[in-house]
Amino acid sequence: MNRRRGVAAAITVVCALAVLASPALVNGAYAAPGPPPGPAPSGSAVAPPPVELPPGAESKKSLEDIRKEIEALYQKAASATDAYNLAEEESKKQSAEVIELAEDIVTGQLRIDELKKRAGAAARAQYRGGGLPPEAQLVLTSDPQLFLDAVGRIQQGQKATHDLIDELSRAQEDLKTYTADASTQWQRLEAGRVKKEKAKKEITERIAAAKKLEASLEKEERARLALLESDAARKAQTAWLGSGALKDINRSSSERGKKAITFATEQLGKPYVWGAEGPDSYDCSGLTSQAWAAAGRPIPRTSQEQWRLLPRIDIKDMRPGDLIIYHQDASHVGMYIGDGAIVHAPRPGRNVTLAGAGSMQILGVVRPDK
Repeated sequence: MNRRRGVAAAITVVCALAVLASPALVNGAYAAPGPPPGPAPSGSAVAPPPVELPPGAESKKSLEDIRKEIEALYQKAASATDAYNLAEEESKKQSAEVIELAEDIVTGQLRIDELKKRAGAAARAQYRGGGLPPEAQLVLTSDPQLFLDAVGRIQQGQKATHDLIDELSRAQEDLKTYTADASTQWQRLEAGRVKKEKAKKEITERIAAAKKLEASLEKEERARLALLESDAARKAQTAWLGSGALKDINRSSSERGKKAITFATEQLGKPYVWGAEGPDSYDCSGLTSQAWAAAGRPIPRTSQEQWRLLPRIDIKDMRPGDLIIYHQDASHVGMYIGDGAIVHAPRPGRNVTLAGAGSMQILGVVRPDK
């Protein structure tokens, strides 16, 4: 119980050490208004009034333009989701480190207290011996055997005292280091929190903008928009297969790859939720990371980290279980399952589904169990 109180107190001390900078206020700059238009010079021609267009003749975005705009908004939301997930993972690690350092601080303080008690006991023992140092007491003895015994005890006592002082000094230095490290980790934790909040704000804004744009369409237009989306994916898949990029679409997966595919396909129909990693919903990298964890091979949480850290494979050598990373910013990932198809969690408003592996822009392929 005392140790728990000590840990709680130490965490409070660590929190107090963090110096959090207040965000600076930035003044917006406004362009100065232009001078009011002066009277037209004499003799100049008077501009004709603007021609009024008939109702409905105003320029209007095509459904294809709207499809591309919605796709871009969701892709930006996916990028922000990756940033959020990475910040979340870092925050978990930093929180664990802060707690561990707080426990080290408690342990270090208890050790210092113990060493101080031992030093105090030695001082009291000397006081009870008449206040004379051992060397002075040694000079006063007339017994040779006692003299020799005392010499040995003095040497042992001096070494013990020296060791005690050294240990106390080390414990105090360790405590300083733990405290400094805890302060640094706490500041990193706060920076990660700010990064998460920023990413969360961007995610919600992008998704809201995409939903608003789609909701502005008539029912028939939304149906046509869905057809345009599937048609664009089909054309991309056909072009990819026709390019010869994937010559052998039926390679065998590894044993772990089979387990990962089984897990991923069992999630079909579950909704996409950004930041989710199961069991009821997933985002794209939440699905792939959990699938490979179920296969006994933990991998990085985000698609960008999966692309950065996992072994890369040529598309021509791809086999089921490999992960296909999409878009130039590596903001999406799907699991290849063979026959030119992937299982993936597409985006908000969609469920975990099967899709053509070439239906999106491929950045590359990684193999978790290489």
